[in-house]
Amino acid sequence: MPRRSATMLAATLTLITLLVVSVLLKVPYTQLSPGPTYNTLGAQDKAGTPVISISGAQTYPTSGHLNMTTVQVTGADYQPSLVSVVVGWLANDQLVVPHDILYPKGQTEQQSEQQNAEEFASSQDSAKTAALTQLGIPVGNEVQISEVVAGGPADGKLHAGDRIVAVDGTQVTDPTQVGPLVQKHKPGENVVFTVVPHAQDEETLKPSDESQVTVTTSKAPDSDKAMVGIVAAPGHNYPFKIDIGLQDVGGPSAGLMFALGIVDKLTPTDLTGGKFVAGTGTIDDKGNVGPIGGISMKVIAAREAGARYFFTPSDNCAEASKNTPSGLRLIKVDTLAQALDDLGKVRAGQDAQLPACPR
Repeated sequence: MPRRSATMLAATLTLITLLVVSVLLKVPYTQLSPGPTYNTLGAQDKAGTPVISISGAQTYPTSGHLNMTTVQVTGADYQPSLVSVVVGWLANDQLVVPHDILYPKGQTEQQSEQQNAEEFASSQDSAKTAALTQLGIPVGNEVQISEVVAGGPADGKLHAGDRIVAVDGTQVTDPTQVGPLVQKHKPGENVVFTVVPHAQDEETLKPSDESQVTVTTSKAPDSDKAMVGIVAAPGHNYPFKIDIGLQDVGGPSAGLMFALGIVDKLTPTDLTGGKFVAGTGTIDDKGNVGPIGGISMKVIAAREAGARYFFTPSDNCAEASKNTPSGLRLIKVDTLAQALDDLGKVRAGQDAQLPACPR
């Protein structure tokens, strides 16, 4: 075989080998893409089930959109090929990150989903509290589970948002009471929690609705004391029922949009004036808005859904500005009160006065 032909054949075979390897080789990355959006003022499904429903209080008609946004993420057990990752790096509507950022080593997909569900439940409570506080409506206090440690003794038995009524029959009214009551036990002994599940209807709550949950303690990693793997925190109860219902959605990033949706339903002012507003951001009980992940995918999801305005947490502004779709105006936001003021400007058509993310 002539040398030139042999060289070309070798090069071709090498190229084919590299292509096959790149298709078959799995790499430790996770891919993110724009997910569905949900209008917090509207329905979550074709059956017309509302995203936010309020009973026991005066509500008012709403119009327009206040859409929360989501990101689609490949599962913990999925590993893309090298080709898929390269395509994702080059695409504007995909984000590729190291696998361990979203799924830490040792964490299963089920544990990750549970953590997201816990954060979602906690964000709903903060959204309700922030919205009612903004409106001057009194909010009651209680002891609530804010976090359940993945893989801990209480994992799968207790959940974020559950209200702790008693520990071993001793009524608790302050989060600081829970730890000492648990630590009266030795590791390996059972402790009995009396709780009201997070999804329980407060308006029709009866003593019989309380559940007793038995958890076997384990040894704390830094001492010989007993632990169950929960974080007790000040919680809240409300003077009327507020239900937030969404399936297969997790994480804390919808807090701001939930709070805005609640305020819109409880006030005669039509907050959007019929316009299409979307956004994202965590929220705390005082109405402070915090940053979230996947902002570059969420702005794409919002614009594809039809949004013209997008509430963007201040700390996400720089990243969001790099990939803002045409026709979408970013509104820099730090608090719920500011977001409500900005919606007034949206209604009035005063776009030039809206706080913008720097480009």
